[in-house]
Amino acid sequence: MADKNWQAGGKDSIPARAVLRMVAPLIVILAPCADAWAASDDFAPPNYVGSADPNTIWIILLGGLVIASFLMAIGLWVLSALRKVKRSQLRRNAFISSALNNLNQGVVMTDAERRIIFCNDRYLEIYGLARSDVPRNMTGPELLELRRRRGVLDISVEEFYARSSRPDGLITELPDGRSVLVKHFMLPNGGSVATHDDCTEQRKLSRKLASTTQFLESVLDNVPVCVAAKNIEDGRYIFANRAFERFSRFSRDHIVGKRADEIFSPGTAASIDKADRSALDAPEGYFRSELFVERGSEKRILASNRVVARNENNEPEFLIALFDDVTERRSLSRELENNKKFLELVVDNIPVSLIVERVSDGRYLLANRSAETILNRRREDATGLTAADIFNPREAKLIIARDEAAIKKRGLLTEEHPISTKDGLRLFLTRRMTVLDDTGEPQYLIKTHEDVTDRRQTESRMAHMAYHDGLTDLPNRAAFLQALAQMIEACAGTDEEFAVLCVDLDGLKEINDVFGHAMGDKLLIEVASRLQDSARGGVVARLSGDEFGLIIDGKQPASGKLLAEQLGEALANEFLIDGKSVRTGCTTGISVFPHNGSDAASLLANAGAALFRAKAKSRGSISIFEPEMDQQIRDRRVLHQDLSVAIRNGELSLHYQPQATSGATVATSEVIGFEALARWLHPVRGFVPPGEFIPLAEESGLIVEMGEWILREACREAASWPVPLQVAINLSPAQFMHGDVVSLVHSILLETGLAPDRLELEITEGVLIEDFDRGVALLRRLKALGVRISMDDFGSGYSSLSYLQAFPFDKIKIDRAFVMNLGRNPQSAAIVRAVIDLGHGLEMSIVAEGVETQEQLGFLSEEGCDAVQGYFIGKPFPIGQYAALVGRSGGDVMETVRKTG
Repeated sequence: MADKNWQAGGKDSIPARAVLRMVAPLIVILAPCADAWAASDDFAPPNYVGSADPNTIWIILLGGLVIASFLMAIGLWVLSALRKVKRSQLRRNAFISSALNNLNQGVVMTDAERRIIFCNDRYLEIYGLARSDVPRNMTGPELLELRRRRGVLDISVEEFYARSSRPDGLITELPDGRSVLVKHFMLPNGGSVATHDDCTEQRKLSRKLASTTQFLESVLDNVPVCVAAKNIEDGRYIFANRAFERFSRFSRDHIVGKRADEIFSPGTAASIDKADRSALDAPEGYFRSELFVERGSEKRILASNRVVARNENNEPEFLIALFDDVTERRSLSRELENNKKFLELVVDNIPVSLIVERVSDGRYLLANRSAETILNRRREDATGLTAADIFNPREAKLIIARDEAAIKKRGLLTEEHPISTKDGLRLFLTRRMTVLDDTGEPQYLIKTHEDVTDRRQTESRMAHMAYHDGLTDLPNRAAFLQALAQMIEACAGTDEEFAVLCVDLDGLKEINDVFGHAMGDKLLIEVASRLQDSARGGVVARLSGDEFGLIIDGKQPASGKLLAEQLGEALANEFLIDGKSVRTGCTTGISVFPHNGSDAASLLANAGAALFRAKAKSRGSISIFEPEMDQQIRDRRVLHQDLSVAIRNGELSLHYQPQATSGATVATSEVIGFEALARWLHPVRGFVPPGEFIPLAEESGLIVEMGEWILREACREAASWPVPLQVAINLSPAQFMHGDVVSLVHSILLETGLAPDRLELEITEGVLIEDFDRGVALLRRLKALGVRISMDDFGSGYSSLSYLQAFPFDKIKIDRAFVMNLGRNPQSAAIVRAVIDLGHGLEMSIVAEGVETQEQLGFLSEEGCDAVQGYFIGKPFPIGQYAALVGRSGGDVMETVRKTG
């Protein structure tokens, strides 16, 4: 079919030209004869009708024969020529057909009537067709419909011609996943040519290239380093990533296509051009440098790396610039260096010994100045040495064993042990911490040695203070109750009995009034010694100022009564103190376990009730608790009712005792505030001592109501003082357990207008003993109001150091029992000195209560105690007695203090 179509073109034009070439010579030969005939006069057309000249006839016949022969020869020649042309045409068509059939593209040609005149083998192969599927005279649309039926064309015929005629052609997807690019072209004669190119691999490569390009662009666009590329020929940017946009604060649309001098300031552009030239001149093809550029009003430092990209001819074509803003890094580097020097200075001056040891060989890499005490040599001399090089064999063996234990544990190892130093044997707290490398293996061992000798001694003294009386060194009330509870636990469920004795020292007040409190304190120390001797190893404790407690086992109440009589006899003998003869005695109350109580509090309370009855009888008597005769309890109940009425009727009043700085003398001590103290003038009983009604209020819960009145009245009074001195108020543990003490204080401050920083709330350890977490939380809320919090009676009870650690008290008040013995009892002096050092170490002020002599004031002033309080400074009086101090009248302020003191 193709050969026939190829022969059909131009078959008439070729023979016609051949005939003309052959006829032309004959015309040339016969033309003269014809002219001769025409010119001869004798010439005349032959006469076929009449007779004719025979010669003429033969000439005509002969001429016709010649012409016929000539024409026949011409025909034969023309026929031969046509055969040659046909063979040539066939050869040419076969060549063209063979060439088209061997193309990688499928080709389909149609004539003006859209009949298929050619379809090569590649087209049939692409779409899975046979030559028989394309019969003679099939049109292009019919072939497309055949493909649609066979599933190798997924669009309509009209859409196929419309889309394939576009410049970019049509891509069709075949069921087997191949892609074919079709382009349809119209020919000038009305026919058409369509090419079909299998572009499956090309499309895969294009997609892969596009994906790779997109990935690389995404990577470059998201790296934190600024990346830019420019043409070397004109210096214009052709690429800028997002980091470059953020740094320059220009969009990439603004950057691409511009030179550096069109974007940046002249100075910055000059720096960029200089770096570009250096990169082009560098034989390595890259150049690293730091640039100082301007960004608005800022000057930034850039770490730049420029790389020259060359073409296939090894000619520079592009310049790629990578740079990072290192301004902050340089600043941080300088700051890091400064911090390093600072940390080295700190490490070198911390009071804790620090040693760093390399695990692999045990050599010391670092030692600070404090470590010289441990190493007994200069730290520079210890670097590079091992424990075996520094210490004696016995110590080195022990140290190495401890180091190996810490390394094996791979964590923190803490222990206390003595170490020999130039100052003797000291107790050190050693912490060993193993530092692991990247593979999890031990690399370094960090050791700190803290000298805790003094601290442990102080803690031991503090622990002793928590359970012992500061004056007599006897167990205090807390320790006595603890011993009593242990005794009850040991005797419970048995027939064992024991007695609790409450012993009240007779005449102590008179001795204090006559000879002074110093004499009274010395007497108490001697009394304590005689009580211990008489108890013969039994428990003896000082419960309060002049009250002692004892526990005695044996048959009761005979054993208890016998001991009470022996105590009376022992104390009846005179005491010789400071050359003066002093006499005293004792009154005793006894309760018996288990008859008079099954718990420590009940036994002690009932012994106290028996003591009350004994004192009511006569001094020096002994009373055994009898429930049916306990008039004291009933009296206390009556007193409780009277106290409740007194609070409501306003029978209570406030006295104010001055607090002053601890000057060398009273004259040099400046009053800084007052402590508000409650007083009760009973309409029948007269003056009721605070030691009686305050404990009663605590026990009954009236302290909450009474405490609110005291707080409001003291704040109201202090707010009216022209001189803004502080006012201190005691808060009971009951006030923390019942009611919202924080809201109460806040509302009273708002109500009275007193500045929060002028109010100081004094608490005892009882606030924290009952509920530690709740107590600390309430104290923090109170402190948040702006008021000051102080720990009262420190040392008289438990006074746990954990309380001071858990809450930042503003002030610690040393109990008067320690202050009273200053100058006479070295233990008291040591304890007071330790508390002052402890408070100052915790950044807390120290106030000493019970200052009654110049000697005590001088000692406290010399030891750096912040403030003092006591009769030597001023007694509790109504505020009118201190009008000059609070600015209500003129006069000498310190003269007022001396008169009231």
